Amino acid sequence: MNDSEEGRPSPPPGTPADPITHTAESVRIPVIEERLRVDKHLVETGRLLVRKSIREEERIVTTPVSHEEFSVERVHINQYVDVAPAVRHEGDVTIVPVVKEVVVVEKRLVLVEEVHITRHQITTDDTQYVILRQEEVTVNRVASEPNVRPETRPSL
Repeated sequence: MNDSEEGRPSPPPGTPADPITHTAESVRIPVIEERLRVDKHLVETGRLLVRKSIREEERIVTTPVSHEEFSVERVHINQYVDVAPAVRHEGDVTIVPVVKEVVVVEKRLVLVEEVHITRHQITTDDTQYVILRQEEVTVNRVASEPNVRPETRPSL
């Protein structure tokens, strides 16, 4: 009776009939190792066409614009003083004294007038035409024939 009759498969051609070797002191059993080789292939499934364009649009823009204006008011005083008064501020008004020397038997300062300067904040709307740009992107899928490129990675 042979191995195939006992239900065991026959060894492949070129291998010993019984791979297990017996000696008086030891038993030799072959160890088999399987190795794996992994490959991957790049497959082109389609293409994309991307286009970018710039669209211009003219718009009216209203922006608040500020500037300052000053009004000058002369206030006549005609009063004698011993020392020239300093520049002073009263709220939004800056007061600048103006003096002159006059000849008299004695020399004295006369406050002739004060200049009152008032600051006014004025805001107006300024309308301008401006051009705004906006980018637009379109994407279209382009069908193509599958293209396979093998890429081999060494086994671990």
